[in-house]
Amino acid sequence: MAKRYEKVSEDLRRRIESGQYAPGDRLPPETTLVTEYKVSLPTLRQALGALQGEGLIEKRHGRGNFVRKQRQRAERSNLRHQWEKDRARTDLKERSTTGATERDTGLTIAQLAFNAEYERVEASDTLAAALDVEPGTAVLKRTYRTRSVDEDEPLNVARSYIPYALAEQNPDLLDEAQEPWPGGTMNQLHTVGIEVDRVEEVVTARPPTSDEVDELGLVPGVAVMDVRKTLYDISGKIVEVADVVLPGDRYAVKCVTPLERW
Repeated sequence: MAKRYEKVSEDLRRRIESGQYAPGDRLPPETTLVTEYKVSLPTLRQALGALQGEGLIEKRHGRGNFVRKQRQRAERSNLRHQWEKDRARTDLKERSTTGATERDTGLTIAQLAFNAEYERVEASDTLAAALDVEPGTAVLKRTYRTRSVDEDEPLNVARSYIPYALAEQNPDLLDEAQEPWPGGTMNQLHTVGIEVDRVEEVVTARPPTSDEVDELGLVPGVAVMDVRKTLYDISGKIVEVADVVLPGDRYAVKCVTPLERW
């Protein structure tokens, strides 16, 4: 038998899904809802908490409960890597038309806001092992945040690491002002004579940190996916390691494996 708060949350959910309460609308005051549903304030707040945990509503301090706007959804497919490599040697006009994020989200370049931050760091023991270099080796760390222009929080946060000695072969690769780079990392590596031969990705899930909750605008109960991406050149050398944090409430990871025919 459904509990009283479940009946309240079920009815409010129905009203939201039917459009009676549209995205951005403020729900009636809690005192009004208590009277309407004939429940206690703790029971009502339990119902509202369930809806908040589902990401349907958000509580704004001092203002009330509001229907959350639908977040931009994205699908990250492993086929993106071949797509990016196919474009790495095309002309600037072709590479400038769209990028991997546009492919994942279906948004246009004009509908996205992009931010890149570069810094030179020394590889920690863990990072050095991932890049197969000596600890303390100079590394170019690049942090990328891309968001829909209609949202305040980024779609994801990506941190890329490339051996500095490799990147500095093209001074433009050290300049964050060159971002977003048409053709992405595959083209950047192509400018210094690198052909990527293999991409490995390992996906794991975990609870977000408090900083990630704030930065990504996560509601309680939403996990994040960590994607560790490693790029190898045709000689088997690691040329980039990247860590991408994907919010679990707006990303799907799609894996497609083409099989050779008999």
